Amino acid sequence: MTDTIINPAQHPEVTQQLSENIILTTLDDLYNWAKMSSLYPMMFGTACCFMEFMAAYASRFDMERYGMIPRATPRQADLLITAGTITMKYAPNLVRLYEQMPEPKYVIAMGACTITGGMFSVDSPSAVRGVDKLIPVDVYIPGCPPRPEAVLDAIIKLRKKIANESIQERERTKQTHRYYSIPHKMKVVPPVNDGQYLRSATRSCPVQEILEATGLPLPLKLSKESKV
Repeated sequence: MTDTIINPAQHPEVTQQLSENIILTTLDDLYNWAKMSSLYPMMFGTACCFMEFMAAYASRFDMERYGMIPRATPRQADLLITAGTITMKYAPNLVRLYEQMPEPKYVIAMGACTITGGMFSVDSPSAVRGVDKLIPVDVYIPGCPPRPEAVLDAIIKLRKKIANESIQERERTKQTHRYYSIPHKMKVVPPVNDGQYLRSATRSCPVQEILEATGLPLPLKLSKESKV
């Protein structure tokens, strides 16, 4: 009986059996471990970059080994993966899907068109120059298109970011004041392509001497305009 009585003034002795069956951790580590091991992504693909996810989810790379199960609704997803060009017409739908996702939520931007607008950002007045102007982005995947290895590397980096998060500091680091929101209208940007280059001398109808030298046929409509 005396062996089971513990002096409250002394530190309890931890036996070897007790130390091997109890793991000491923090609430942040436990929460982050469960979160990083069960990411439910929702795909938002609009162009060819999204085809690389077929290879990433195939048996060779097996993205599901990280606990990622694709979902078809934003209310069941906590990871939004965007790939392809985002236009002004798509922007409200993308923001609406992001706002319907439960907290905490994460975003991966895949491909040059999603990150910077890509080749469509040169003279397209409707392409968004980067999806981070609409929603906060956690991980960027550069490339045109990125390889499946790059997609897996982005997932690993996102898991490391989730593992270092804290529940108390999550609200402090939340991104606000985005470029676009549903209650407001998007800022009107003057068009870059004004069509003046179509009226330049280099694009006008070729002279008759060039046509005779090259022997290229001229469309009937242009030949009539050149005679007039």
